[in-house]
Amino acid sequence: MKAMILAAGFGTRMRPLTDHTPKPMLKVAGKPLIEHQIRRLVKAGVTDIVINHAYLGEQIEAYLKDGADFGCAIQYSAEETPLETGGGIFKALPLLADEKTPAPFLLVNGDVWCEFDYGLLSDLNISGLAHLLMVPNPEFHPDGDFALNNGLITQGEDQRYTFSGISILHPDLFKGCEAGVFKLAPLLKAAMDSGEVTGQLYDGPWIDVGTPQRLQDVDDLLMGKRV
Repeated sequence: MKAMILAAGFGTRMRPLTDHTPKPMLKVAGKPLIEHQIRRLVKAGVTDIVINHAYLGEQIEAYLKDGADFGCAIQYSAEETPLETGGGIFKALPLLADEKTPAPFLLVNGDVWCEFDYGLLSDLNISGLAHLLMVPNPEFHPDGDFALNNGLITQGEDQRYTFSGISILHPDLFKGCEAGVFKLAPLLKAAMDSGEVTGQLYDGPWIDVGTPQRLQDVDDLLMGKRV
């Protein structure tokens, strides 16, 4: 299974740390966030990786190069301006999927820290259009995103969990889409309404690195300190 790491955001909430550094290149335990993601993917046997980038993306390419130093092969999908999650994935699809035999791919946000074993997803055969990894709701997002019932993700009002930013997507999710700026969420919600989104709950270490404090939390965690 191929993987895509989303790395095209501006990281506005992380300023001034991101004034001259793209968010995925911010360091925790001495290494950029995106390097930690890549090493976890490679450990899980996922070695064919696509990374999209926009803001200061040349720094990402200069550091990771073709991926050989990390045991993988990296291709880049450069965006002149950020295309949002959906638009960015759609632009990168030619690097991720064969048109004749499209296969699901692993999608990972470049700004999350998670100790989940990606191999448990890369070995998964999904029957629908998407499979989402959900986590218990953090303090900053108490209402969650979607409901999870018997392995099916819905927009219902039952027990809701937070989308981790880690998923498996089938290229068919983007059928009918056109190039440009658009979000992923509406596509997922439409697929949910058709019963084609499954999921699972992960309750291990997970941090959405959306603020300088959460970046410090990850660093503390990795350095063995109490968060």
